[in-house]
Amino acid sequence: MSNPRWARRPEGANWGDFGADDQLGRLNLITREKNRQGIAEVVEGRTFCLSLPLDYPGGNGLNPNRHPPVLRPTLRRGQVNFNCLLGELEPGRPDVLSDDLAILHLQYSTQWDGLAHVGSLFDVDGSGRPKAVYYNGFAAGEHVVGPATPDDCGIQDHMRDTSTSAAMALGIDQMAQSCVQGRAALIDLRAHLGDARTLVGYDTLMRVLEADRVEIEAGDIVCLHTGFADVVLGMQRRPDAQRLSDSCAVLDGRDEKLLQWITDSQLAAIAADNYAVEAHPAMGGDACCAALPLHEHCLFKLGVHLGELWHLTPLAHYLRSVGRYRFLLTAPPLRLPGAVASPLTPVATV
Repeated sequence: MSNPRWARRPEGANWGDFGADDQLGRLNLITREKNRQGIAEVVEGRTFCLSLPLDYPGGNGLNPNRHPPVLRPTLRRGQVNFNCLLGELEPGRPDVLSDDLAILHLQYSTQWDGLAHVGSLFDVDGSGRPKAVYYNGFAAGEHVVGPATPDDCGIQDHMRDTSTSAAMALGIDQMAQSCVQGRAALIDLRAHLGDARTLVGYDTLMRVLEADRVEIEAGDIVCLHTGFADVVLGMQRRPDAQRLSDSCAVLDGRDEKLLQWITDSQLAAIAADNYAVEAHPAMGGDACCAALPLHEHCLFKLGVHLGELWHLTPLAHYLRSVGRYRFLLTAPPLRLPGAVASPLTPVATV
């Protein structure tokens, strides 16, 4: 199998399986039938907000490259457009107006990673020269573009008022257009492993699934409850990076059996309440290996989107109390063309 962008695909990849130009990956498995299955899980009509407040975790101790949101008023005719008395600009008007803008680091809090978030160097054409590519062979510099110098990156004193990077393929807007609604299954790692830092490989995961009689079927969105977001919330926007690094379960991205299970299960996406779904940095490996092997396997090879820092504890407690693990999940990201990731407010309906 090949296509115009690649003659070879990585071992274990599904590139091309959903079409030569596919940009959705395993979200294609969320069919109308999966939507109906999700709706069938709604018994009480009760809803759960699965997002942290977007100014959590607070500070930038978890990731020095990501910062909390900044809110500012807009301008109205050169004046502060917040608690703005319109009558001062248009005599006689009684209106009081407030408009604002946000500077958002899109992966600071509850988020989806898009397929242009993590790629890899891979010899797509068999020339012996690896190239920087993303899922389905979309190329860095051609389909995912950014500036050549730091001058057009980050928050600068004098920034351009135009965008300087763009995922012209694999952007998060592709995910948004798919709506991301369907049946989800919660795996309650916290209930079995507690809040201690635990590296979860295939064998441990299978024991949890067996104990809770959880079955993952093709097209299901898998949600992993570890309790990490609950620990973050308890820190009141003053995160203790060392304590967090010693807290809660993380998947072992180096476990080949676990990665193979993700492939074989045909799950549509994975969302966790922890920082990176997998251990970060991954245990073991050397310079020739991906620093985030589960990200490479999911985003780069399979087109499996990853959600991070979701707030799953209230939902997990409810599901365990009623002996359930499935629910209807509605979780579209922002429809922001060109972005590689997005905050969101996922909703579980039970």
